Amino acid sequence: MKLKPLNDRVLVKRLEVEEKTAGGIYIPDSAKEKPLKGEVVAAGPGKLDDDGKRVAMTVKVGDTVLFAKYAGSEIAIDGEENLVMREDDILAIVE
Repeated sequence: MKLKPLNDRVLVKRLEVEEKTAGGIYIPDSAKEKPLKGEVVAAGPGKLDDDGKRVAMTVKVGDTVLFAKYAGSEIAIDGEENLVMREDDILAIVE
């Protein structure tokens, strides 16, 4: 299934977190927190300003981003969990 976000929304795929600590202890799934880092899979064209002009998106497809803990709405696409969120919920681009 293809999904194209509207306006300033972004489709983000969460990146997996390390299952082992620096000391070598494995963390069970029940104790893990959901990662706050993901990859932009799709991005909308940008939001409209007060004059009706389109403001370009800062993020683009392929960017690795950090986002707020409770950002976006979880959706399943082809069996994979993804997030649809506004560009404002993205805190930083990881370079």
